[in-house]
Parts: sequence; C-alpha cells; structure tokens
Amino acid sequence: MAYRMQASVPELVDTSDEPQSTFDLYGEDARTAGTYAANCLLARRLAERDVRFIQLYHRGWDQHGDLPSDIRLQCGDVDRASAALVTDLERRGLLEDTLVVWGGEFGRTVYCQGTLAEDNYGRDHHGRCYTVWMAGAGIEPGTTYGETDDHCYNIVSGGVHIHDLNATILHQLGIDHERLTYRYSGRDFRLTDVHGRVVEEVLV
Repeated sequence: MAYRMQASVPELVDTSDEPQSTFDLYGEDARTAGTYAANCLLARRLAERDVRFIQLYHRGWDQHGDLPSDIRLQCGDVDRASAALVTDLERRGLLEDTLVVWGGEFGRTVYCQGTLAEDNYGRDHHGRCYTVWMAGAGIEPGTTYGETDDHCYNIVSGGVHIHDLNATILHQLGIDHERLTYRYSGRDFRLTDVHGRVVEEVLV
C-alpha cells in the first residue's frame, strides 16, 4: 500500500490534464505549485481519489503590524480558491460526502495595536470571538450562527465552544463524541474532553 501511495503521486500532482475551466474557477495561481490555489486544486484531486483527511495551511496571518497591505494579499490568496474548492466539489457530486472546515486558532481584536498610522497598524490575538465556516456533509448552506457585541469583543448569543465545534465535526463524520473514551493518568477522557454539544442549528 505504501508503494501504491507513493507511485500515485506523480499522476496526482500533474494538473496538465485539467481543462482551462478549472483554472478559470480557481485562478491562474492554481498553476503554480505551492500556492494556496494549487493546494485547493490538489485537495479536490485527493478527494476524488478517496483520501479521507486533507489539510491545507495558509500561514502568516499574525498581523501585529502591516495589516492594511498584508490582509488584502492574503484574502486575495484564499477567497477565490476556497470558494472554487467548494464549488468544484459540489459540481462533481463530492460535497455531500465531504466536510470542509475553514478556520484558525483564534481571531483578531477589532481595535488597533502597534504603529497607529493610516497605512500601517496591526491587531492583537483575540480568543473570545472568531469565525469558522463549514460546507458540505450535511451543513446547512447560508446559515450564520452566533453573534458578538457591537465591539466584536464578547459573544452575546450562539456561542460555540471549541468542544462544540469538535462534537459537531465528529457527528457529521458519524462519530458520537460521548461514546469513545480513553484512560490517561487515572482519568477517563472522551473525544471532546468533559463537555461539548452538537450544534444542531447549523445542520440540515
């Protein structure tokens, strides 16, 4: 199996068989290996080959400074390609069995830090409020869940703890997060530790 996995890579990463319509969808960056757009295209090709878990990274969002210029570049990298991946999976009948989860480990404050110039400032880490989006595999399209205060500092309704997010992801994968437990250091742990609920409000 290890040999078959390695031997399949050249064909997998060779996108020369993709029609122009694919690059019209993902953008011309998808022709350049290592770009986020190219990785999104590879993710679709992996999903077509029944790879069960695919993880993409886009680094460099820790913008304590230079945010006005950097955020435009990074959003330009990810917006079109992420939308293209979801669209492409749906067109090929793969989205209903594929759960797409897009997010980071924390948000950013709405207020500034660092150099407070009109064209150069930053925002600090913010663990209280941040956004994750999901698509496919029984997630209700077009649903927004949760709300912050006017300053985007605290959650005022629909808060989703990380354990809730994990429980919901596991549920959509057919796993009951409360059933599988393991013992470590004299205590039983479950997949979502000691709490967490499935966020039924975002499911079809």
